[in-house]
Amino acid sequence: MEVPSDDAVLIEKGKKAGDPHVITVNCPDKTGLACDICHLILDFGLYITKGDVSTDGKWCYIVFWVVPHSRSIIRWTNLKNRLLSVCPSCSVSFYWNQQQSKSCPVYLLKFISLDRKGLLHDVTQVLCELELTIQRVKVTTTPDGRVLDLFFVTDNLELLHTKKRQDETCEQLHDVLGESCISCELRLAGPECECLQGMSSLSPVIADELFHCEISDKEIHSQALSPDMMKLKKTNVIVDNSLSPAHTLLQVHCVDHKGLLYDVMRTLKDCNIQISYGRFSPVINGQRDLDLFIQQKDGKKIVDPEKQSALCFRLKVGMLHPLRVIIANRGPDTELLVANPVELSGKGRPRVFYDITHALKALGICIFSAEIGRYSASDREWEIYRFLLEENCKFQLSNMVARNEIVDTVRRTLMGW
Repeated sequence: MEVPSDDAVLIEKGKKAGDPHVITVNCPDKTGLACDICHLILDFGLYITKGDVSTDGKWCYIVFWVVPHSRSIIRWTNLKNRLLSVCPSCSVSFYWNQQQSKSCPVYLLKFISLDRKGLLHDVTQVLCELELTIQRVKVTTTPDGRVLDLFFVTDNLELLHTKKRQDETCEQLHDVLGESCISCELRLAGPECECLQGMSSLSPVIADELFHCEISDKEIHSQALSPDMMKLKKTNVIVDNSLSPAHTLLQVHCVDHKGLLYDVMRTLKDCNIQISYGRFSPVINGQRDLDLFIQQKDGKKIVDPEKQSALCFRLKVGMLHPLRVIIANRGPDTELLVANPVELSGKGRPRVFYDITHALKALGICIFSAEIGRYSASDREWEIYRFLLEENCKFQLSNMVARNEIVDTVRRTLMGW
C-alpha cells in the first residue's frame, strides 16, 4: 500500500506568539476521517479555534486552526507523521485494506516508588510527552507508603520494542521520580493485560448515575448541577432539508468545550454519517456554531423524522455529557469515577487520565489506588476511570460541599474551562 505524500498534511506555524497554527489535510476521503484527525489534535494537547471541511465523497480538504491548550511542548513533526498515518493513500489497495486495522503491541511498564502528592500525574505527563498511550492502569499503595504502578501502554511511534526507546522511557521516569523511584521495568505485556480488560462491578445506583442518557432539572443525583452544566443544557441541534437538494443541513449551537469537535465527529462517525461540507465558527461569548451538510452512508439525505430525532438526541447527549464525573462511597472509602463513551472502532478519548490526575494534583488530593477499564452499558462501551481518594485536612471527603468542589474541578479540567 502506498504511503500518503508529505503534501497530504501541511502545518503552517503562527507568525507570532498567540497566533493559531494552520493544519491542512488534502487526501482521499474516508468515513470518519475528520473524527480521526480531531482525535489526534486533541491527543497532542491542541484546541481547534475554527475549521472547514469539504469533500466530494472521494477527495477531502480539511483546514483546522489550532492553538496549544496548555504550555506543553508540541512536537509538530510527530503530529504531521501521525496525521499522515490516518490519511488514506491514493492507492486503490488502500480501499481493500482500510478495514484491516493494525493492532499495536501492548507493553507493561511496572515501577515501584515512594508515595507523594502528584506522583501519578507526573508519571502520566512523562508518558504523554513520550507519546505512549495508556490503555490500562492498576495503581495500588502499600501499607508501608510505597506505590506499585502497572501501566499497560502502546507506543504511537512504534519503537518501544527497541532497547533505546525502552531506556529513554525509564530514564525520563527516573528523572521525574528522583530518589523516590525504587525500581522500573518495561516489557511486552503478557496474559495479565487481558485480566485487566474488565472492571470490578458497579452498583446499580452508580451505574445509573454514570450512564443515564440525560439530566432534567428535577432529577436528584449525588452532585447537584453546576452552573457550567446548566449552560450545556442549552445546546440546540436543528435539521434542515430545505437548503440543499442532496444534503441535510445540521446546525449546532452550543457551549464550547475542549474536544467539542471530536465529540461531534465521533457521534457522526459512529452513526455512519458522511460530512460533505462543514464550517466550525470561532467561539463567541463561549458559544460555538457548527454548520454541517451531511448525508447517510448511501449518499442520501436524512428525511426520516425518527432518524433525524435519533441523530439530534445522540448529538445533544454527546455534548451534554461528553464525560461523566461523580463521587461515590465504595465501602468505607471515597471513589471518584469518570466515564466517557468509546468509539465503535474501539478508540477511547485522549488525555482523560492526564486531565483527571492534573486536577487532583492541583487540589492536593492523594490517590490511594487507580484503575482504567471498559464497561458495557446503554448499548455501548465506556471507558471507566476509578480513583480511591485519601482524606486530607482541606477536603473532608464525607462532606458534600467538598465532594461537589472535587467533581466540579475535575469536570472543568476535562472540559477545558
